[in-house]
Amino acid sequence: MVDRQKQLETIAALLREQSTLALATTDEQGKPCVAPLFYIADESLTLYWLSSPASLHIENLKRMPTAAATIYRPTENWKEICGVQLRGPVTVVADLTRRRALVKAYCERFQLGAIFKAAISQCSLYALRPVFFRYLDNSKVFGHKFEIALGKVSEDATIEELGNDCGLL
Repeated sequence: MVDRQKQLETIAALLREQSTLALATTDEQGKPCVAPLFYIADESLTLYWLSSPASLHIENLKRMPTAAATIYRPTENWKEICGVQLRGPVTVVADLTRRRALVKAYCERFQLGAIFKAAISQCSLYALRPVFFRYLDNSKVFGHKFEIALGKVSEDATIEELGNDCGLL
């Protein structure tokens, strides 16, 4: 259990350090599509971002509401490659109180001033709740990785609760 807890904390640290994810969806012909997006993460490792409901990745998610994503540290040296791959269901954050709080945190993190207010009002807030993580860190040894599959957990679960409810693949 301690190892899982430590692994989840390692993932959480990377999510806090970085700002951009590459979101992978599938178009109506079954072809992969990838979109770079700013995101914020909460204590349960859920990722949130703002997007236009008319964007290609959101149109894809309307048909198939599951996605994969990757987040990694920028580097030009293979020995420094470190990142996480994840996948899970994507939903719209419909609760207005929750949306306001998350949009406020998002705007603060990315220093989005009043100029973006009109654009944000046209966007929906999306949440990707990962059910699988693969963490890679070549700085330890080439190909070093661990994988975690999460069971059913509450939407506001803490990292400690995730550690209790997950199992390694």
